[in-house]
Amino acid sequence: MSESKLAAETRESFGKGAARKLRAAGRTPAVIYGHGHDTRHIHLPAHEVALALRIKNALLELTIAGKSELVLVKSASKDPVTQIIEHVDLVEVKKGEKVHVEVPVHVVGEPMGGTVVDLEHKTVKVEAEATHIPTFLELPISKDNAAGHHYLVSDLVIPDGVIMELEASELVASVVETRAGVADEESGAETAAEGEATEAAAEADSE
Repeated sequence: MSESKLAAETRESFGKGAARKLRAAGRTPAVIYGHGHDTRHIHLPAHEVALALRIKNALLELTIAGKSELVLVKSASKDPVTQIIEHVDLVEVKKGEKVHVEVPVHVVGEPMGGTVVDLEHKTVKVEAEATHIPTFLELPISKDNAAGHHYLVSDLVIPDGVIMELEASELVASVVETRAGVADEESGAETAAEGEATEAAAEADSE
């Protein structure tokens, strides 16, 4: 995962009023935790932050007072109406450091006709180097697997250096029949029954 480079500035004023002024000026309030340091309050360019946060577990390279450091986005709060990012929590990390994060599961392939893949885990917990967190983990699926088939953690494609924090036997997804598939089966059964009835009637007439 490549990091986004952002210029940050130290925040001197606090409170809701100060935060509103920052957002009105196109800046996003944020805090940095970690590595035994005191909590630091900063603000970032809002547009660049919004772009970076399109990726889960975004890694940012910040420049603060001329010094560069890496931080991992831990959480972000949004306005429920405008969807504007109101605040970001960041964790300081070092290259080579291992972190524990949740990574999205990305289904690859098409299921059997009349079925869908129902994800039990839309994200999975992993341990990975802070600078090599996968954007997602692939779950390859097959058209050969009918309704009732289970995909497990062991079916995920796990990159080198990434350690799963779930058991290999943990259920990740199931193949389930769609309503359309059920309707097709019922229609097929009705057609078959009608055919048998017609044959029976024809045999009766011939007798």
